Amino acid sequence: MSYAKPVSQLIEQFLKSMGIGDKIEENYAIVYWEQAVGKEIAQHTEPYKITQGILFVKVSDPAWRNELQFFKNEIIEKLNQKIGKKIVKDIKFY
Repeated sequence: MSYAKPVSQLIEQFLKSMGIGDKIEENYAIVYWEQAVGKEIAQHTEPYKITQGILFVKVSDPAWRNELQFFKNEIIEKLNQKIGKKIVKDIKFY
């Protein structure tokens, strides 16, 4: 007997077969940024790309950039928790 698979699982399988599944998963880090860091930090930052597990984030000024360095590991952990996989390995603040 054959059971139907959820549409989300079928889409995920299709994207992986096309070789773009991992790239889409990486971009979840950008999607979940505000949820992971909160509104105040999100107002001073803009994640703009992720490549090979490194998330690049523009920061409004050097003081915020320095402050965020102290919370980098916590932010990485929160993002990966939201994504459900260990996707983000590092964050570069600019």
